[in-house]
Amino acid sequence: MHIVTQYAREVFEEETWIGLADGTRLAARIWRPVDADSDPVPAILEYLPYRKRDLTAARDVQTHPYWAGHGYAGVRVDIRGSGESDGVLTDEYLQQELDDGLEILDWLERQPWCTGKVGMVGISWGGFNGLQIAALRPPQLKAVITLCSTDDRFADDVHHMGGCLLGDNLSWASTMFDGNACPPDPALVGERWREMWHQRLDGSGLWLATWLEHQRRDDYWRHGSVCEDFSAIQCPVYAISGWADGYCNAVFRLLAGLTVPRKGLVGPWAHKYPHLGIPGPAIGFLQDGLRWWDHWLKGKDTGIMDEPMLRVWMQESTPPSARYQQRPGRWIAEPVWPSPNIVETPFRLTSGHDLLPAEVPAEVPAEVPAEQGPALQERSAQGLDQRQGVDDTPLTIRSPLSVGLYAGKWCSYNAPPDLPHDQRDEDGGALIFQTERLAAPLEICGQPVVELEISADQPVAMLALRLIDVAGDDKATRVSYGLLNLTHRDSNESPEPLTPGRRYRVRVLLKHIAQQFPVGHAIRLSLSTSYWPLAWPSPQPVRVTVYPAASRLLLPMRVPRPAEEAALPAFAEPEGAPAIAKTLIQPTQEHWRVIRDLANDTTTLEVINDEGTYRLDDIDMEISARVTERYRYAYGSYDSVSGWTEWERSFRRGDWQVRTLTRTLMTSDADNFRLRATLDAYEGDTRVFAKSWDETIPRDLV
Repeated sequence: MHIVTQYAREVFEEETWIGLADGTRLAARIWRPVDADSDPVPAILEYLPYRKRDLTAARDVQTHPYWAGHGYAGVRVDIRGSGESDGVLTDEYLQQELDDGLEILDWLERQPWCTGKVGMVGISWGGFNGLQIAALRPPQLKAVITLCSTDDRFADDVHHMGGCLLGDNLSWASTMFDGNACPPDPALVGERWREMWHQRLDGSGLWLATWLEHQRRDDYWRHGSVCEDFSAIQCPVYAISGWADGYCNAVFRLLAGLTVPRKGLVGPWAHKYPHLGIPGPAIGFLQDGLRWWDHWLKGKDTGIMDEPMLRVWMQESTPPSARYQQRPGRWIAEPVWPSPNIVETPFRLTSGHDLLPAEVPAEVPAEVPAEQGPALQERSAQGLDQRQGVDDTPLTIRSPLSVGLYAGKWCSYNAPPDLPHDQRDEDGGALIFQTERLAAPLEICGQPVVELEISADQPVAMLALRLIDVAGDDKATRVSYGLLNLTHRDSNESPEPLTPGRRYRVRVLLKHIAQQFPVGHAIRLSLSTSYWPLAWPSPQPVRVTVYPAASRLLLPMRVPRPAEEAALPAFAEPEGAPAIAKTLIQPTQEHWRVIRDLANDTTTLEVINDEGTYRLDDIDMEISARVTERYRYAYGSYDSVSGWTEWERSFRRGDWQVRTLTRTLMTSDADNFRLRATLDAYEGDTRVFAKSWDETIPRDLV
């Protein structure tokens, strides 16, 4: 990253308080030009519970001062009950959080250094509430950049996928369990810190229990899901994500659902800002964001809205790995989304485990140049073998719980290594269908869909579908995947059990992707009835029967347009303000281990992310953090499945030292989920708080 130290306007930084109508004070950190009182600037708000004082400080100081130097006020606010803000945080995206956000916008408008125009930016939580607050139509909010977020809190968030309960639901709940137990900094709040801390320790609660009480799409999840009414958003939206992130689907739904000016960007990145993007290449997101803000907050013609609506990274084939520093590929663009340049192309499944082109598209989109139309048909018809007349013998699969141990996380952070590894380790427990080796390259861009006719021998069952790039040496790289809880086949609101033996038609939506399959490679579709621990297993082992003649894979095929792609403006190299002064005291450690104990017939996935110890020099704060996760099962026993997490975190400055320890254990049987959790807090070596939970929550067709 290129570090920028000189700006057109000198930047001033301050810690301040935003007073709300009910007497609550929210802690804010603001970077703005020193002359903004006489020459006011628009504000860019980032509104998070992740502690501006310490835990996001390194990221914040490279972003907000940069935009401030270009004539903005970068405003970073801790949500009520987090960081140094008053109150207790008891869940995600509460109405209180959104109402407080409206008061923040009103406060910003009244500041003498602000023009009254505000943009909201944020990744993950901040991307969520940017959209949610936009849907409330505050007059001050003129534009949003939402990164790695979603429009649908049930269908496409860390909690559920296709109606299946995600393992990340436990992992994320444990992260917030830890975060909510952290104290405010006495250097800012004074002697109130201990009282505020104990209010949080006692009052924040076990969020995991709350989430598990809502296993279908009810009003709890509809709240904050802007897909309920896209028309409520009346300001421009720039939606950004990465292929390795859990939230890339939302970019495409927002482009299709919104009617306001909008743009979309999807790179190869995990859950990261694009200027910090891994896997690379990272891009100059702060410069790109500046063009967006200048256009919508200052009325400058930066040309950003003259460019294509959607830019994505077309990934090229690469060997499987749990971590990539770079993903080979190229930038492509579509003028609108949905794009007329994408052709949904069917491939049929056969009882011989083949994946064959079902038919050549009847028409080539008008926007595809005439000379490229035949090329699309040739890729469909000649690039793959077309054997006909295969019988429709049913195929069955009853997967072992080991399928999924190499799946990585639903949402990759690229630390520790959390991307899917070689899929050959998974496919022994799956039903697979595969094309012949490609005679011509094939590119897809969009959402693959699998339509199946199936039956099952249990009333509750799940399917996991994986789209795989099989190289010439047979290494298998997962390209995309999707899950479906078959009780949610018709509705997430009103799931219904299966009738064993009855045939059903179902559609499984895979994650959006842009991927090139080269000559000599094959495309594989793998189907399994478990995907642990990425998704929590069904109550009982399930045998699913697939009827191939009525089943097919739909691929969103795209013809390359080299001339248009060559004319696309290049993204700048990453820039940022100077990094925070940080001293490393103890290095980080990362582990991702699959442990098979044959003596006891148990298997454990162990994930350790030890962030080490470091000091933030400007506030003389030492911080340590370590998280351990273990997902375990005994061979063949669905009642043995368990997830265990432990977070330990400490803060220290001089004689002031606090430490928190949170542990969560989640188990299940055929009828219930059981949660046991503990929270311990220490001042020095003295335990000053302890609390435990033991909750049983009935399974609701999950």
